[in-house]
Amino acid sequence: EHLEVIEVAAMDLARQVFSCSFAEVRVASGAMANLYAFMATCRPGDRIIVPPPSIGGHVTHHRAGAAGLYGLDVHVGAADPETFSYDLAALADQAEAVKPALITIGTSLNLREHPVRAISDIARSVGASLLFDAAHACGMIASGRWASPLAEGADIMTMSTYKSLGGPAGGLVVVDDADVAARLAAIAYPGLTANFDIARVAALGVALSDWLAEGSAYGQGMVDNALTLAEGLEEHGLIVHRPGGAPSSSHQLALEVDEPGAGRATAVRLAEANLLVSDIGLPNTVGEGVRLGTPEVTRLGFDDQAMREVAGLIAVALRDDPAEVRHEVASLRRRHGSLRFTPSAV
Repeated sequence: EHLEVIEVAAMDLARQVFSCSFAEVRVASGAMANLYAFMATCRPGDRIIVPPPSIGGHVTHHRAGAAGLYGLDVHVGAADPETFSYDLAALADQAEAVKPALITIGTSLNLREHPVRAISDIARSVGASLLFDAAHACGMIASGRWASPLAEGADIMTMSTYKSLGGPAGGLVVVDDADVAARLAAIAYPGLTANFDIARVAALGVALSDWLAEGSAYGQGMVDNALTLAEGLEEHGLIVHRPGGAPSSSHQLALEVDEPGAGRATAVRLAEANLLVSDIGLPNTVGEGVRLGTPEVTRLGFDDQAMREVAGLIAVALRDDPAEVRHEVASLRRRHGSLRFTPSAV
């Protein structure tokens, strides 16, 4: 009985945060959330169109991930480097030729809001469903900084709950359609999560309550810090990826690197300085990129001055011995040890 109360409370909080009718909170991970979505909207052998890795398309949408393991016929769409999303004209032509059961939108790197309504129109024109994978973008949506994909025409939205949402490790699926919600519930039980971690669900409820209390300010802080970091990096001569002329409209940004394979090497070098980033593909660059994000530093109270310090430390780590700034990075982190943007901080 107590388990059910916790589960229902977390579902209700998810519905409030994401302005949706139904929420499946028993999902073990973001990857599993995508598998739930594929199973709820497709059958093995169905064709799907997915974004390429160069604009944040996640491996779970591709043949090597959940989509391929479920037996879906994966077709990769064309990217528009200026919008950091699909090339809409090419997508319309491809959808007409492929006749997919599902089109997906992925945001492992989200520098621009996707044109969800336009993509939804394309999906509707060929009878396809639309999945928005908000694994990294969910904080932007929860804060209201980005429009709700469900309100813009997506049929189903998945996410990881520990990235920009700041909750426990796990997944979440939200929908408005009652039939899709019923299929998701059956996939969860008696299907893939007959036994689930109620402690994780309770922790998710706490995180979602934080968003109701502080989400707007937290979202604005993440975006402001990302833009300040981008400006600081450029002042130190580093190349920030600027699709459409601006570095980002989210909590993320990307550095360009100058040769294939250098993204991974750059991430490893920064890790030696206690600066954690990840390599990622980018469109229209010679090599790769490095992805940076601001959710955790913003939650810890990093402000404009602190973000400029971070930019300087990154520059030194990339140009000199990264070990030389390890202690400075640790000192900066110690100066920001109290959580902000939680009800307890109000």
